[in-house]
Amino acid sequence: MSKHLVIVNSNELVRISPEKIVYISSDGNYSTMVLSNKQEKLFTFNLTSFQNIIEKQLQTNANDFIRIGKGLIINRKYIYYINPSKQQLVLFGENIINAFDLSASKEALRQLKEVIEESIQ
Repeated sequence: MSKHLVIVNSNELVRISPEKIVYISSDGNYSTMVLSNKQEKLFTFNLTSFQNIIEKQLQTNANDFIRIGKGLIINRKYIYYINPSKQQLVLFGENIINAFDLSASKEALRQLKEVIEESIQ
């Protein structure tokens, strides 16, 4: 991924390298983008809108981001640990000092685990 993601809302524009995005979480009509340096940016649109922006701008590289359930989009590059029975997802990578410990539904994590397993075969 070398292309930048440009996110625009009514008051601001954010231009970010997709590699720096660890995950995007949703709370209703708001989405929070969390970067590898732990910086967070709040946007006033829902996760589906964010997903559409990623797909439109990154095209073939959009599959580096995976939607998990209703509340998360994660960068697959940072997947470190998945445990569906504990509803635990840990995101970690070379530019991250402290891991991101997230939770998601058992079913969403089971599906994510299957997708990752299929991609390595």
